[in-house]
Amino acid sequence: MPQAKIDAGDEIAVEACPVREVLDRVAGKWSILIIVAAARGPVRFTELERSIEGISRRMLTLTLRHLERDGLLKRTVYATVPPRVDYELTDIARELHQSLLSLTDWAERHRAAISAARVAYDAERLAAAG
Repeated sequence: MPQAKIDAGDEIAVEACPVREVLDRVAGKWSILIIVAAARGPVRFTELERSIEGISRRMLTLTLRHLERDGLLKRTVYATVPPRVDYELTDIARELHQSLLSLTDWAERHRAAISAARVAYDAERLAAAG
């Protein structure tokens, strides 16, 4: 079977797609909150459910599965009655957590400047419409 010719644009699209997929997954609201909550050490499903305001059981379950599939969470099942399940960050998720802390620190340092820029922008638009 002849191989299809791939031009430079197609190569970039093929290489960029997995990166976009990873960023979409880890940048999701629930993923970030789960990673932050699990950074303190092994955590149980019910602890996550209580600590993450607004997440449904179904969304928590789906997000945990995705994070486990992506190698960001390790799920450990203990043979007890009832079964006990713990979730723990993997090494790559701990590295991601450090990046999230840097981003949070950046946001804290610059929130006043961002707020002032928004006020100035809105005032300028209002004056122009006025």
